Amino acid sequence: MKTSFLLLISILALAGCTSAPLNAPPPASTSDSNSVLLLESPVAIPSKAQTVLKSQPGSKVKGLVHFTENNGVMKVEVMVEGLKPGPHGFHIHEIGDCSKPDYSSAGGHFNPTKNHHGSLNTKTRHAGDFGNLIANAKGKAVLTLEVSDLTLKPGATSILGKSVIVHRDQDDLKSQPAGNSGPRIACGVIEAL
Repeated sequence: MKTSFLLLISILALAGCTSAPLNAPPPASTSDSNSVLLLESPVAIPSKAQTVLKSQPGSKVKGLVHFTENNGVMKVEVMVEGLKPGPHGFHIHEIGDCSKPDYSSAGGHFNPTKNHHGSLNTKTRHAGDFGNLIANAKGKAVLTLEVSDLTLKPGATSILGKSVIVHRDQDDLKSQPAGNSGPRIACGVIEAL
């Protein structure tokens, strides 16, 4: 008798722990002060990025490109050395891949708006058209420019994960689709800092 009584109390105790049937929908949320609201932490959006330019073995071309975004304006600071003196086409390309020896793995110019090739001063251009770097007699080129059609934020005009290419020859700023600037001599992928 004692065993039956203890068994009955155990069953009732376990049944009392369940407040709703197993098939019942979850209770409606309440807005009382005991409720806790869990928010996802915001994703950090970088304001700076960098590209380390490298060239093929036997070439001395190397450099850095810094990107800083502030209030919708992208500042681009370029320092390249080992170039032949004179102008060299300088562009952002659509794919962040410098694995092929001729850098064709970087694809074409970054052109999310599907415009014609041009210069920074033309009404329409590829977003990746930056014109020319001018190397001095020692083969060094330094350039600072600002554009408002590129971003480091996620979206169609984001340059993160794209590549920067320096060409052997001058970009004529008009030939389609790429300015007739010759072979690609340096490449680097744009990465957030």
